Amino acid sequence: MLVATLAASSAGVFAADPEAGRRKSEPCAKCHGADGNATIAGTPSLAGQPTFFTHWQLIKFRDGRRKDAQMSPFAANLSDEDMADLAAFYAAQRPRARSSAIDPAKAAAGRELVTRHHCASCHTPTLAGQKQVPRLAGQDLQYLLKLLRGFKAQTASDLDGTMTMAAQPLTVDEIENVAHYCASLRP
Repeated sequence: MLVATLAASSAGVFAADPEAGRRKSEPCAKCHGADGNATIAGTPSLAGQPTFFTHWQLIKFRDGRRKDAQMSPFAANLSDEDMADLAAFYAAQRPRARSSAIDPAKAAAGRELVTRHHCASCHTPTLAGQKQVPRLAGQDLQYLLKLLRGFKAQTASDLDGTMTMAAQPLTVDEIENVAHYCASLRP
């Protein structure tokens, strides 16, 4: 209900401007790359992320539901229009694969887990993400590990708790396998 209300209320106020988002993204480039393709281990790439997902993450950083020493202060001063523009810019960028040391055996085991746990039902069959659900394909291995471990430990949160619930049955090894598989995919 909250998601529908938020989407409906913000849709008519202003139209997102990807070009304005490009200009506003200049401070983001140091960590996330000029086109949203990060190269720093542990930093997520934003290129090709669904617009609603990126916008929602910025809202969570701005209001304190998601905390990060670098992102929280940056997001604190963003307007709703700034967030919409940034999200539109990053969604329009072409994601590139990250260079991660992928263990093929772990990736193969991770593929089986992704199938068994129906990850594609939310993240799409290619794990490209949709709406408020992020793209996992080709994302940074260290970032994926951090996030999955956070969901398991209930120190990371998502919009409706789906990922927190989905991570609970996963073992430490299974989390590594899923992360290796997702990182191994072409975005």
